[in-house]
Amino acid sequence: MPDAGRIERELATTPPTRLQLAWKVVPSGAARRDVAWDLLREMLAPGAELSNPCARCGGPHGPVRTTDASARPAVAYASGVAVAAVASRGSGTFAIDAEVETEPVRDAAGLNGILGARSGVRLRDWVRVEAALKADGRGLRVDPGTVAVVPVGGQGWQAVVAGGPMIAGWDVDGPPGLVISAAFSEASEAARVDPATP
Repeated sequence: MPDAGRIERELATTPPTRLQLAWKVVPSGAARRDVAWDLLREMLAPGAELSNPCARCGGPHGPVRTTDASARPAVAYASGVAVAAVASRGSGTFAIDAEVETEPVRDAAGLNGILGARSGVRLRDWVRVEAALKADGRGLRVDPGTVAVVPVGGQGWQAVVAGGPMIAGWDVDGPPGLVISAAFSEASEAARVDPATP
């Protein structure tokens, strides 16, 4: 995987959503949050401010927010890589999740049981559920095994999180070695995935 990079693409959502994705290997001794926020600042309007207050306690570990009215930011961390994304502005929430494809400890243990009684769980399944739970806003306070994910053509999918809005998702091609998914809440202008477009 390259140490750093950036891609931009239009997601086949209704209406289309512009997604920018950047990643960087976190240098030794650096704070991963600082690296991710630097990546976000490169994609946001000049001077845009970032914050991430937790809705429950006010601490600095909630979803990332920005003063840039044209964008919705999100971050994820996969091993020693910081991943940052910016989606075009919409009314709903936006989140991403990322995992490294190969992780010896995780791969030796397997993923069965991580999503309840489901067997044959793939890493992509877990990344979709994590992105959906982040977009829902409750994260792991909801049992991941209760989240139902259904593919919707190409790289699109939808998730149902009990007691929450419908989540529309998209598998994002990023750097080799990372599995990444993006999720949008039902309230988002980008909530409907077009199944006819890969």
